[in-house]
Amino acid sequence: MDGKTRCPWCCDNGINQKYHDEEWGIPVHDDRKQFEFLMMEVMQCGLNWTMMLKKREIFRKCFDHFDFEKVALYGEEKIRDILEEPGMIRSRRKIEAVIHNAGLFIKIAEEFGSFDEYLWAFSNRKTILYKGHKEGQIPPKNQLSDRISQDLKKRGFKYLGSVTVYSHLQACGIINDHVENCFMYRELMEKYPVEWKNA
Repeated sequence: MDGKTRCPWCCDNGINQKYHDEEWGIPVHDDRKQFEFLMMEVMQCGLNWTMMLKKREIFRKCFDHFDFEKVALYGEEKIRDILEEPGMIRSRRKIEAVIHNAGLFIKIAEEFGSFDEYLWAFSNRKTILYKGHKEGQIPPKNQLSDRISQDLKKRGFKYLGSVTVYSHLQACGIINDHVENCFMYRELMEKYPVEWKNA
């Protein structure tokens, strides 16, 4: 143990803690990383995040390290190969959704210059802190995730409801939902521009 205080959900001295310390809530401005996080959320629907982290290298192998331009071109043969990959989640619908979403992800990147520009515009390119969240009063979704989810659905994205989008906003640093006594809470506050909101 290193003596650091962390968010209670991650304290396993293992894969969750590493993800919490090195990735969760740190602002992401790389489109491939955005796509990886979003598509891991798609694969996670109905399952748990620990399983996603354990299968991350399998996902990277199956989806060309989340190169969305390659993924968008996958056909039936590639889908069959993915379904046969040892350890892979064998959900044709989710795999097809990742491929489908890759094409739409590219369209957004072309329209806005990058997916990053599109997504961070919803928060004025600042990390949002909600009053109450730092005490651990964290909702499964909120008005911001509702807005983004509705926009993504209008554009045709699949498996990206408001709860899933909220999880992505936490992961990619648009929302800082570390609890106040977590060492990452203060670290992120000091390094990145933030905006306080009530809800």
